[in-house]
Amino acid sequence: MKISIGNDHAGPEYKKAIVAMLKAKGYEVTNYGTDSEDSVDYPDFGHPVATDVSEGKADFGIVICGSGNGIAMTANKHQKVRAGLCWTKEIAYLTRLHNDANIVSIPARFTSIPQAVEIVETFLTTAFEGGRHQNRVDKISC
Repeated sequence: MKISIGNDHAGPEYKKAIVAMLKAKGYEVTNYGTDSEDSVDYPDFGHPVATDVSEGKADFGIVICGSGNGIAMTANKHQKVRAGLCWTKEIAYLTRLHNDANIVSIPARFTSIPQAVEIVETFLTTAFEGGRHQNRVDKISC
């Protein structure tokens, strides 16, 4: 499975831990994130991840910023992208199960690194339920 990941200055340590877990599980990872805590603009790291997912170059994406909101908003501007802001594994589970999200957005300032890794693991191992949820998902795109 191919995963694209991007983060701003709030997420380098989160990204390192997540990428280590992904590689240990055999995922192919494309890294668009910064490795520095120097201030940068989150759209510069969210757009490449969303482009990969939108164009089918990645199966899923992971984006990380301080609140998780700005980078999720950025990703959601792309066609075929459904980025869900997840701060617990339960929300990650539901955003895949009910919303067929293909990008998980992590709020680094509101989760711990172990929580973030758990969120990503849950997100990537949960299948979309379909059924009554498919009709709703079909209505998301403009």
